[in-house]
Amino acid sequence: MTVLTVAQATVRFLEAQYTERDGVARPFFAGCWGIFGHGNVAGVGQALLERELSDDPSHLRFFHGRNEQSMVHAAVAYARQRDRLAAMAVTASVGPGATNMVTGAALATINRLPVLLLPGDTFATRVASPVLQELENTQQGDISVNDIFRPVSVHFDRVNRPEQLASALLHATRILTDPAETGAVTLALPQDVQAESYDFPDGLFARRVWHVARPVPEPAALARAVAAIRSARKPLIVAGGGVTYSGANDALLAFVEATGIPVGESQAGKGALPYDHPQSVGAIGATGTTAANALAAEADVVIGIGTRYSDFTTASRTVFADADVRFVNLNVSAFDTHKHSATGLVADAREGLTALTAALDGWTADPAHTERATALAAEWDAIVQRAYDGEGAPVVAEGLAIQSQVIGAVNELSDPRDVVLCAAGSMPGDLHKLWRTRDRKGYHVEYGFSCMGYEIAGGLGVKMAALDQAEAGDDADRDVFVMVGDGSYLMMNTELVTAVAEGVKVIVVLVQNHGYASIGALSQSLGSQRFGTAYRYRSADGRLDGDKLPVDLAANAASLGADVLAVAGIEEFRAAVLKAKASTRTTVIHVETDPLVPAPDSPAWWDVPVSEVSVLESTQQARLAYDDHKTRQRPYLTPASHTTALPKDHS
Repeated sequence: MTVLTVAQATVRFLEAQYTERDGVARPFFAGCWGIFGHGNVAGVGQALLERELSDDPSHLRFFHGRNEQSMVHAAVAYARQRDRLAAMAVTASVGPGATNMVTGAALATINRLPVLLLPGDTFATRVASPVLQELENTQQGDISVNDIFRPVSVHFDRVNRPEQLASALLHATRILTDPAETGAVTLALPQDVQAESYDFPDGLFARRVWHVARPVPEPAALARAVAAIRSARKPLIVAGGGVTYSGANDALLAFVEATGIPVGESQAGKGALPYDHPQSVGAIGATGTTAANALAAEADVVIGIGTRYSDFTTASRTVFADADVRFVNLNVSAFDTHKHSATGLVADAREGLTALTAALDGWTADPAHTERATALAAEWDAIVQRAYDGEGAPVVAEGLAIQSQVIGAVNELSDPRDVVLCAAGSMPGDLHKLWRTRDRKGYHVEYGFSCMGYEIAGGLGVKMAALDQAEAGDDADRDVFVMVGDGSYLMMNTELVTAVAEGVKVIVVLVQNHGYASIGALSQSLGSQRFGTAYRYRSADGRLDGDKLPVDLAANAASLGADVLAVAGIEEFRAAVLKAKASTRTTVIHVETDPLVPAPDSPAWWDVPVSEVSVLESTQQARLAYDDHKTRQRPYLTPASHTTALPKDHS
């Protein structure tokens, strides 16, 4: 038995947790991010200090963030880069410190990525209520602001007594290490309980290894999936993030080369195959390529692998247009296997693909279908190259670049193993279509929550993961290119300070277009005339349509300690990329682009409702277009059994 405070016991427990998959064990908790206030400074803060000053080299590392939300983003990005086999904890004080983490919690849960949140809470004893920053509720005496974490966490608990800590920690870690359940786990820690001592069993702090299982397909489910695939005339794979998280890239490669089935990619699944593989047709859905979406329109069997089928992936359920389209879904989560009335295959992606490859031995898709996919992909790649070169684009003002040229320059000048990272604005859609992914971990776009402000913090988390993997001999170090627009930069840029403090290099490509390019284009397409999407002075008539604001984001980045390269035009930009690559310091490349020059596109749709009535002609016309698209929307409700033999009914 060991006498420790609850906070000290929590830190000691986190240090002793490991994950193991395929016989390789590694520490699960790589560190704890924190900003201290009265709700955690004497509890978790004291415990982290005590361990840092100890002689134990395995003490839990502490990272000092500048914003609670961005700390969660960095932790989540770290977990994603580590394929969910390692994660981080994040601690904050009571009140605003805690609630600032809620957005990050939602992002983690939506993207199925593990993060442990340790918000401080008000006194369990209530001896001095209401304490500073305490929310009082006249109907519920046991509520606090931390209850807001319940709907955005996969698991929530409040530790009101030291005796509760062991079960809370064990249950939290079990969920965090389960690929089918993982997301944000919140353990609210009342500030008095954090400092309370207890005689904890030594077994709580023994090295504990959590086996990350690779569930194999159930034979009958495998047989049903094989039957559905064998019946296909024009099959298509949708590769999601589960392919990469399970390390199933080689298994996917073997499967498609054995069967001839082409592969489209969701945002999280981009990089499942190298971009230049003959059967890789690229991005699918609302931000998809002409190749992937043409094949999707004809597909009679869609094989989803590790995807949750967001509305962008399905183009709001319009991209899979065959009248009798059927789905086969391979996923570690049963919840996702049943989407679109699919034939479900609950299994690890690698094990499921290996089983499918063996069971389909000798069967291939029609060679003409495979050849057509390769030809369509080549056509799209030629379009990408023209976009990289700026061919066919309208002439822009001197000193401006085109966003597709910026993407092309980074793609061509970066190393194949470097990582491009983004989250919101027009850039994610352009990257999805245009980025040529050459490494399974080379593309990191957060598009589950598409959270403005994720970018710089996320880039820091990815770089920290790359450094840890290189140090452990698991992987080589990579440069991380953070692609961020001025809108997202202004939302959250403070982790530049953390990157500088930690000596962790990221390359930030800061695209200045004086407003919200993505929402501006969407607003125009919906008849709302780009209202409220440009950064402008208020004019004499009271509208925000005056001159551009004199915001100097390059100077701002420099004031935060980063090296800054302010460039004009694409040639200066290319030189700056090479200079940033050669540097050892965090570097921000500031470049202005023309927001009115779009990237090449496919005619896919995204369902954003338009006002049914309006006095504006622009809105009236947009509603007509919307109603036309709605006629093509599909429910995908036909049961999988509709096209397969049913067992005898003995009712």
